[in-house]
Amino acid sequence: MRYRVPKLPASIWHMADIDVEKSQFITWICCAPDIGAFSALLNAAKTAHPNASHHCTAYIAGPPDEQNFIGFSDDGEPGGTAGRPMYQVLQGSQLGHIGCVVIRYFGGTKLGTGGLARAYAQAVSHALETLPTCEVIERDIYTLRLSFAHEAIARAWCEERDVPIEQADYDGNGVRLAVGWPRDCPLDFSPLENRLKSTIEFHTAPP
Repeated sequence: MRYRVPKLPASIWHMADIDVEKSQFITWICCAPDIGAFSALLNAAKTAHPNASHHCTAYIAGPPDEQNFIGFSDDGEPGGTAGRPMYQVLQGSQLGHIGCVVIRYFGGTKLGTGGLARAYAQAVSHALETLPTCEVIERDIYTLRLSFAHEAIARAWCEERDVPIEQADYDGNGVRLAVGWPRDCPLDFSPLENRLKSTIEFHTAPP
């Protein structure tokens, strides 16, 4: 599976803001490969804006179709007017590993439930417009058993196909290369065997 995620280092947030009927909505977004990364974002937002009216949240701590490590919160806004609209925008973006907090400073004008839902959704959509992203490729690790003479050829073949070498281990019989094969591509080492003019011993690496 391939999908895009926020291109943000740990503890670095992407920020944007909008004004709706004198209320300010400030969006913070992080890369959230796990719930801990999202929690760090929320804590930082609360520390930076302790006097805000609300800190509403949504996150997908996994691939875009994640069903378990997801969540959203209205943080005191009327039920269903903040967290869920925010989450729906994240879900529609097809991004994974993403968490966001929308910080609201109430401006004195009530927006109503429909107006609130639109404002929170708009705040997230506006921030996503300028969010830097990068592609994640889910991979399975396979270990190739090779002779010393074949190592350089195998490394070059992997580089040509954008198959990363995750680890190399050596012993008296040769080398074991742990390679990351794209999960959405059929496994096929026969082109490498043809180049080496030799069969390859390989197996799935332990998790």
